[in-house]
Parts: sequence; structure tokens; C-alpha cells
Amino acid sequence: MRFGVFLLAGRFPGQSDRDALRRASDAVVWAEQAGFDDVWIAEHHFMSYGVCPSAITFAAHALGRTERITVGTAVTVLSTTHPVMLAEQVTMLDQMSGGRLHLGVGRGGPWRDLEVFGTGLDRWENGFAESLDLLIDCLTESQVKSTGRFEFREVPMVPKPVQRPRLTVACTSPGTIEVAAARDLPMLLGMDLDDSGKATMIELYRQAGGESTEHIGAVLAHVADTREQAADELRTLMPQWLEPGLKGYVAVDDRPRKPHDPHKYTEHLVGISPIGTAAECLAALRGNTSGVEHYILMVDGCGDPQRTRRTIERIGHLTRGV
Repeated sequence: MRFGVFLLAGRFPGQSDRDALRRASDAVVWAEQAGFDDVWIAEHHFMSYGVCPSAITFAAHALGRTERITVGTAVTVLSTTHPVMLAEQVTMLDQMSGGRLHLGVGRGGPWRDLEVFGTGLDRWENGFAESLDLLIDCLTESQVKSTGRFEFREVPMVPKPVQRPRLTVACTSPGTIEVAAARDLPMLLGMDLDDSGKATMIELYRQAGGESTEHIGAVLAHVADTREQAADELRTLMPQWLEPGLKGYVAVDDRPRKPHDPHKYTEHLVGISPIGTAAECLAALRGNTSGVEHYILMVDGCGDPQRTRRTIERIGHLTRGV
């Protein structure tokens, strides 16, 4: 199995955005030192749930701080990003890092980002497949042109693509699963899904004709001396982050939305996630029934650098050389 670290860069009470970003940046270094295969950063706008507004920019910084580990975006939101501009950045970083970038893209949600960045609700609702196809062209072809919502005359891609960087699609709905499957791109599955939920998504992918088996599953992971201690720490600290953080998901239109209850959501994650001692966490991951063989662990559920580092180092100690 492959194991990575997944970072949200959430701002907890009493912290600044700089504190959250520094904690995430340091966790990248700890993950490489602990022997993890990869490290992933999320992208959010206008919310304390995650204060990294550009996963690709954070990835550039992380690649500069490390030498071995793969750095992934989980995800770059394609609905608010121009595919050609993103492809230029991705090709440049992948070539400069010797192939250590893994691009994760997603549709995102119907949030106010669409209004602020001028891409609009239609781009989110109907333009994801077109955006993804243009991105793939730009990552593989030396010359590109397009029509439709991205109409422009032919231009050369600089830097010129040599080999397409790794590309994964975040999937939360049947429609996005069909888009990924049609292009045989692996899926990134969310940490709110248990083993059964992830297995269902993989089966839908197969039914849609997808053949990739390199899917990635995100999970909450937290290590302490006992499972009881780990659960207590999460139950105490996670809701303090989630309560203000989840309010940042503001719709671009007037559609009704019922946000997660922070305490119930914490309890849900505690119930389905690998928490406890490092050995218990690894046993749960290795014994999973989802069909996923590559997990990325959200290790910062308490917002405390010492606890984050404890989880990374204890799991890394057991997985190193295995």
C-alpha cells in the first residue's frame, strides 16, 4: 500500500492564517522525513476551513522545501481556473521537480468563488468535462487551440510537455465519476466516505467503463497513546475548527443548503477513521474493504503542530521500509 499525508491548512481558534500555513508547510517536511510516499494540499477560498487559496502555489513551495516526496494538489478547483494557465504552471513545476508533482483536480462546488473569479455557475454545472479535456490537451500537446467556452487561436505550450504529469480527479457525484471513467483517470475519494462508500464509488467507476485501479482515498487519521485519547482529542478540538470553517461554504445563488453540524460531523469521522495508536491506524488501513490501495491521511484534525507531528512520525516509523 501507499501512504501519503493530506493537509487542509485549517485555521483553528487563536491562530492566524500564517500559523495555519506554516503548520501545513512544516508538515510537508515532517512527512518526507518520516518516509511517506506523498503529501497533498487542499484549496479553498474565503474560509477558515482551509486558508490555502492556491494548491498549485503551495505545491511549488513544498517542492522547493523537499527532495524526494511527491507533492499533490487535493485539489486544484478547475471550475475557477483557466485550464491553459494551470497546465503551464503544472508542466513547469513537474519538469523543475523531476516529476514529483501529482495534479489533482475537481469540479468544486456552487460557491461564491464562481462569482468572484468570473467563471460563473454554468462553468461549474456544465463545463467541467470541457475544462478537463483542454487541460489534458495542454499537458500532452505542443500546440493547442480550442473553441466553445475557451475559444482562442492556436498557441505553443511553453514549457513544451514531455510526459504528462500524474492526474487524478476528485469525485463526489455520479456525473463526475462518469467524466473520470470516460478518460480512464483515477479518482480521489473523500474522507467523509467509509469503506463501503468508497467501494460503491469504485464500482460506479467500473460500470462507467473506467479501467484505472490507482484510486486514492482520503481519510482522517489521528495517533495518540490509546484510541480513547485520540478520540477525545478530536472530539474536543475538531468542532472548534469546523464550526466557523464550514460556514465559509456560501452558495453563489439562492439554493438552500444545510451545513454539517460540527459535532455530528466530528463524531461521524471519528467512527469511520483510523484513529488510536499507530499500529491500530495501520491495521485499519491495511484491512480496509474499499479496494483502495493508496491512502492520504488528514493528520491535522487538532490544529496543533505537536499532535500533527506525532501522528506523522509514529505512522511513518511503522511504515518505513515496509
